[in-house]
Amino acid sequence: MVKIETKLIIISLLLLLLNSCANQLPPGGGEVDKIPPEIVETYPLPNTINYDENYFEIEFSEYVDKRSFNDALFISPNIEGRLLFNWTGTTVTVEFENKLEKDVTYTITVGTDLVDRNNKNRMATTYSFAFSTGNNIDKRIISGKVYDADPEGILIYAYRLDTGIDTLLNKKPNYVSQTGKDGTFKLNGLGEANYRVFAVKDEYRDLLYTLDQDMIGVPRKDIILSGQDTIFTDLNFKLFKADTTAPRLLKAIMTDQIHILTTVTELLDSSVLKKENFYLFDSTENKKSSISYIFRKYGKIDEIVLITEENLSADNTIFLYAKNLADTSHNVFTNDYVQLIISERKDTTPVNIIAAIPSSKNVAVDYDNPQINLFFDDAIIKDNIKSTIQFSDTLNNIINYNLKFTDDASVRILPLNVLSPATDYKIKCDLNILSDVSGNTQDSLYVLNFKTISGLDYTGVTGSITNIDSGASTILVLESIDKKNLRYQMDVNEDTFSFEKIAAGKYKLWCYYDLDKDKRFNYGWPQPIEYSEQFFVYPDTLKLKPRWIVTDVLFSLD
Repeated sequence: MVKIETKLIIISLLLLLLNSCANQLPPGGGEVDKIPPEIVETYPLPNTINYDENYFEIEFSEYVDKRSFNDALFISPNIEGRLLFNWTGTTVTVEFENKLEKDVTYTITVGTDLVDRNNKNRMATTYSFAFSTGNNIDKRIISGKVYDADPEGILIYAYRLDTGIDTLLNKKPNYVSQTGKDGTFKLNGLGEANYRVFAVKDEYRDLLYTLDQDMIGVPRKDIILSGQDTIFTDLNFKLFKADTTAPRLLKAIMTDQIHILTTVTELLDSSVLKKENFYLFDSTENKKSSISYIFRKYGKIDEIVLITEENLSADNTIFLYAKNLADTSHNVFTNDYVQLIISERKDTTPVNIIAAIPSSKNVAVDYDNPQINLFFDDAIIKDNIKSTIQFSDTLNNIINYNLKFTDDASVRILPLNVLSPATDYKIKCDLNILSDVSGNTQDSLYVLNFKTISGLDYTGVTGSITNIDSGASTILVLESIDKKNLRYQMDVNEDTFSFEKIAAGKYKLWCYYDLDKDKRFNYGWPQPIEYSEQFFVYPDTLKLKPRWIVTDVLFSLD
């Protein structure tokens, strides 16, 4: 009986213990954990020399995601062989499969890809420590910043310039680091050597740059660390994608007897959107036909419309040829062709206006430099278009203008005199008079109402630039943070600057030395190397309010 009672007591205690263990839950409520993980201690200690072990240890301030640690760990110089991981609580031991080389400084870097286990908080900044297997430790440093819309977690590749300098990106880098939240980085533990450094948004995280896939930042120069030159700072990068693929024709389909809807692989350079760059070839009759009109289909970057006035037979085999197709990165495909799908349907659809700039009455137009555009869904006969368009203010005062065609279906309206601020204007287009190539019209009147911006709505910024290279052509850029493609730029010929009539908003101010004098920032080229142009960024965001000019901005280029 005693044995049975004892057994019952033991079972009851076990059930109570299991129940208490099963219900160990974190307390409800409270603030969400937003504290990023930190490195508390390392073994060996930073800057240890004569280290003869074959492993290292890192202790974190909290539990971290083990997989993210694998992605965030970088060892420089690059080592061969596997890494063996052993976790004990918040501490990880990393063991090398192969023995470390003698008299080498190794830098262990944990990047910002590391996240904690609870709420996936990323480590705020990259952490590095170095140790040496010899008597001395390399302490040279390269630091800088990547300027990008999303600068966190970008990898920094550093290569020793020993041999094969035009094929560096074909192999893994000698040294690796990673940017923090603000885009800053630091390469520690570098030896005396010449270095070439790249910033790479490595999509596969394989420490290999993939052309046409990975964004890359090219340096303005190579870095020499020798003798007393132990630190190089302000190595800054702007990222771009190195496009090397030339555009191609994909297909061409006739939507009626004269219109050819053509699909291309990417956006074409506007300079090749000329009818002379295209022609038709009838292989059945050995006959060549020309293109009469060409325009980009509105809202489509990969579609253009061609118009031929030749009668094409559906019984014949006909090809569309394109000469010197070029994209915006200047990649060119010299001679391309696709077979044309023929249609014998007549064109009976009248021309229509499908879009305009400004897009609505709520969008104010700059009275001093107005951007007014009409976009048609078909090529139009240009001879009489001016008689179809009337430009006036609300008092019916006629505004004289000129027209500029951007292609055969798009026109820009250019007032001959400066418009008045804070004034309503109206553009009328009589589509009954306007006809397409086939002579189709429609009994309709298109009306575009818009208002010019008030001069009081503008803002501005003035200041001075110091430490400028007087021998360089310098371009100053004021770039909107919130509005894509809104930017102002000016040549800097002296130490003062003034941007006037600026739309209100948040801006970043930066400048570059325009070495090729083409008024565009040169990002360089990764391989074979073409260095980027040097640039400088003002450290603060400029908040420009309406009717308020920000003055005395001091921009130091050092």
